[in-house]
Amino acid sequence: LEVLGCGVVHEEVLEMADRGDRRGWAFGLGLERLAMILFEIPDIRLFWTDDERFHSQFKEGQITKFQSYSKYPPVLKDIAFWIPEGFEENDFFELGRGIAGDLVERMELIDEFTNPKKGKTSKCYRITYRSMDRSLTNEEIDALQDELRERVVDLGVEVR
Repeated sequence: LEVLGCGVVHEEVLEMADRGDRRGWAFGLGLERLAMILFEIPDIRLFWTDDERFHSQFKEGQITKFQSYSKYPPVLKDIAFWIPEGFEENDFFELGRGIAGDLVERMELIDEFTNPKKGKTSKCYRITYRSMDRSLTNEEIDALQDELRERVVDLGVEVR
């Protein structure tokens, strides 16, 4: 584990700083190496990312294990349906994760509407699909979404 380090500054660097007539030393503490061990961060390059998924994991005064996230883009799909009395949101979440497994990163309610004439309530959920090791295609996610639309009626809902 390299923690403390030093070295001679390259002559080209000194010349670019109009100090070509001098010699210089560079010193480093290597604190990021200690942080990698403490927070279980696998890649030093993550310290230089602007990705909020990295920065939001760490709070001042708390030591938390780093949770990896995917570098691949998400695929977002919405599903809306009229809900019956006694609808349990967790049943829907279980169904979605049962169909798509680990490809479901997040399921969230984004809209709720009650029709005053019908007295029925509609809920719209956004599902974020993302793989940790590959880009997903719209075709494969459409197939999962179609299966979800077919099977969600088993919960007594009416798909919109």
